[in-house]
Amino acid sequence: MLELFGSASCPYTPDLREQLEWSGRVFVEYDVDADADARTRLLAMTPSAAVPTLVEDGTVLEVGWHGRSCYVGSAPPPA
Repeated sequence: MLELFGSASCPYTPDLREQLEWSGRVFVEYDVDADADARTRLLAMTPSAAVPTLVEDGTVLEVGWHGRSCYVGSAPPPA
């Protein structure tokens, strides 16, 4: 299953969503700002706490969109 973890406040989430839709990919989208369980799952998969993050069958495929991302909540950017 393909999953998109994003945020309504991140301008890059719609870009990745649009690319997935354009390519005909079926995916489930989670807003980690509105869904605490999704945020917990995201943080368990990638310590960067960045969105958008694309996950397939539990494996992180992509973090960010063309090198750009937004950090979730108060998580600091990685060093």
